[in-house]
Amino acid sequence: MTKDMNAKNQTFEVSLKELEKIVRGLEEGDLSLEESLKLFEDGVRLSRECQERLNQAERRIEVLLTDGDGNPALQAIQPADLQTEKQPKIKRRIVFDNDDDESPF
Repeated sequence: MTKDMNAKNQTFEVSLKELEKIVRGLEEGDLSLEESLKLFEDGVRLSRECQERLNQAERRIEVLLTDGDGNPALQAIQPADLQTEKQPKIKRRIVFDNDDDESPF
């Protein structure tokens, strides 16, 4: 099986890890021009495959959404719907107010 055929059968996560490895290799700059071009071509191919998988997942999610009555309803997911607001943790500090410079501990 060729590398191209195998790439289409691998998971999104594996493709993404390969893409990250390619980017690191290109950023290092230790490759010849031909090796860099080959890696760049592979990276573009993987990037397109990952983008298509994300598009397919988005379409599946849109189809699976239902309206208030439980009936299927095609709705687009807004980026704001995917973000969860996390409240910042409040750190509490006890401050002792005394006139001398000695620590109470």
